[in-house]
Amino acid sequence: MSEHTPIPFADEQQSLKDFTEKAYLNYSMYVILDRALPHVGDGLKPVQRRIVYAMSELGLKASAKFKKSARTVGDVIGKFHPHGDGAAYEAMVLMAQPFSYRYPLIEGQGNWGSQDDPKSFAAMRYTESRLHKYTEVLLSELGQGTVDWLPNFDGTMDEPKVLPARVPNILLNGTTGIAVGMATDIPPHNLREVVSATVHLLENPGATTRDLCEFIQGPDMPTDAEIITPKADLLKIYESGRGSMKMRARWQKEDGDIVIEALPHQVSGNKILEQIAAQMQAKKLPMVADLRDESDHENPTRLVIVPRSNRVDMAAIMNHLFATTDLERSYRINLNVIGLDGRPGVKTLQQMLHDWLSFRMVTVRRRLQHRLDAVERRLHLLDGLLVAFLNLDEVIHIIRTEDEPKKELIKRFQLSEDQANYILDTRLRQLARLEEMKIRGEQDDLSKERDELSKILGSARRLKTLIRKELLEAAKEYGDDRRSPIVEREEAQAFSETELISSEPVTVVLSEKGWIRSAKGHDIDPSSLSYKAGDSFKAATKGKSSQNTLLLDSTGRSYAITTHNLPSARGQGEPVTGRLNLPSGAVVEGMLMGDDKQRVLLASDAGYGFIGTLGDMFSKNRAGKTMLSLPKGARVLPPQLIEDVANASLAAISNEGRLLVFPVTELPELARGKGNKIINIPSARVQSREEYVIALAILSQSQALRIVSGKRHLTLKYKDLEHYVGERGRRGNKLPRGFQKVDSVEIE
Repeated sequence: MSEHTPIPFADEQQSLKDFTEKAYLNYSMYVILDRALPHVGDGLKPVQRRIVYAMSELGLKASAKFKKSARTVGDVIGKFHPHGDGAAYEAMVLMAQPFSYRYPLIEGQGNWGSQDDPKSFAAMRYTESRLHKYTEVLLSELGQGTVDWLPNFDGTMDEPKVLPARVPNILLNGTTGIAVGMATDIPPHNLREVVSATVHLLENPGATTRDLCEFIQGPDMPTDAEIITPKADLLKIYESGRGSMKMRARWQKEDGDIVIEALPHQVSGNKILEQIAAQMQAKKLPMVADLRDESDHENPTRLVIVPRSNRVDMAAIMNHLFATTDLERSYRINLNVIGLDGRPGVKTLQQMLHDWLSFRMVTVRRRLQHRLDAVERRLHLLDGLLVAFLNLDEVIHIIRTEDEPKKELIKRFQLSEDQANYILDTRLRQLARLEEMKIRGEQDDLSKERDELSKILGSARRLKTLIRKELLEAAKEYGDDRRSPIVEREEAQAFSETELISSEPVTVVLSEKGWIRSAKGHDIDPSSLSYKAGDSFKAATKGKSSQNTLLLDSTGRSYAITTHNLPSARGQGEPVTGRLNLPSGAVVEGMLMGDDKQRVLLASDAGYGFIGTLGDMFSKNRAGKTMLSLPKGARVLPPQLIEDVANASLAAISNEGRLLVFPVTELPELARGKGNKIINIPSARVQSREEYVIALAILSQSQALRIVSGKRHLTLKYKDLEHYVGERGRRGNKLPRGFQKVDSVEIE
């Protein structure tokens, strides 16, 4: 083909980019408008609308006999919805489940699923169905000129564009759907509340969403579980059209057990049991002894949790389960609907009800106009019929003798073509029975109805009054009490790891080579335990298995180890380096256990220190955190617990036999750092290790200080320490001759 040869069908060619953009846009708009989003008028997606309409065409009203669901599905997909029968049947099942729809549209017979397993419904060849009585609010005005009609997918018949709903069904049953680039999540609401709000907006067009929320408390799910979202948050959702809410199961105490009576919307009791059982197996619920499902026909939800003892806090257990299972669940709210202009959009509560009222006014006006047209046509025909009755012999003569009786009747009696046709279509025996009084009586009745219809159509106030009356009648007939109470609750908190651990007295033992283990009880002698060859006892601390063991290493870093899973003291333990990442060459110098607020003395042998808390020493990091800063050449002294800060004294003793005593309160309370000077030792002597603090002792007035120097020891009672009392940071006084090379210090 030459360069200038024209390309055949060039006008049909387009770039791949343009084609894919157009195809994807068309697909997107189809999914949005014809599959996934509901219309604000009737609150239905196309498939739902087609199912309801197809069932009404089959005569499956609430008073009719049930028919096989397969018959309905066949009509739906064959006439209106050319998609899979499974998808159509699932949409039909959803509308029949009372635990899925607040006001079900279909009444089912057979297995239509259960709350535990909504997908467990039988195949459509087994189930039977008919329309629920509630669908009258959607269908009762359908044949009265109220809505537009569209050709179905193959153009062989028409289907309604939207159903003429008498109540705001868009809010009553809610819906969920995922389109392309957008989604909708509208929760169900209570019919009485929605009608009250709609009537208020009808009478007060300037009403705000806040005003309407005086009537609509919040969503009303088809379950008795609690809505725990605060009303202020619900108001924000209704004012923006977006947000989320939480539902929580309802429970009570019964004979020492916890009985769960209502689950959040679309939560399976079986799944709840599985979630709780999994925690019990993982030993995350040690306070629960047993779990039972006592649900039956009379009690659709009855889950029983048996505590291990009557001392267990049931509210705490439920608070934990609310935080860790589907007993509390969040629901996304996105009030995204197809509006009256045919476009999707997120609407506030006020906008949604305003749009529905606009739709309803148009619907009622069309219904009234349709009836008025029918009444006027009937009056017109009755006028002609009355003429025929009054001139019956002449009319019969014209019909018998004339070749074209219609033209002659029109000419003789000044009739319209419709009147003439009606007279000619009337059977002779009916004409014989006609009575003038009957005709005139019907004319009078129809004339009154025409005048009443004209008054309503000519007055906006009368039209509103009629809409209000019909709304209140629907609420009276189909309304019910709220099912989901709105209750403000505290936020659920799961048990912390320490709360789940049994609290038993333990003694944690550390060896010189850094092996750690835990022994039950506080009455063991750590030095009597067996140690590896070349190893020996270094430190021990007493506490509870639910507390953390806090360690301080030779670089001043602090660490935390969970105590409850330390190896037993019956063995030789495990290296502490297996649980912690200590700096190279560092060793653990001390261990402590206790409450987070417990005060602790942290100091270096350079004579500096401060008061901290055990909570300050805690670190989740395996590498710990810097707690005590060391001056050059200084070493860490073992940390010590302080029981009574206000009445305790601190005794600082150097290896050169200098002793200084002062109140502990003179030391600062810090979260970390170097601290303040405890006793004055020249830094040069610390760096050369000529002089340093050999011991720090915390003692009360009832205790004594025992100083050991070689084989000799000296016991100083509290009153004997007056000679050594001074201000913090002083040099201290020398101990008696013979005790100036101190080996150790003990408290008696």
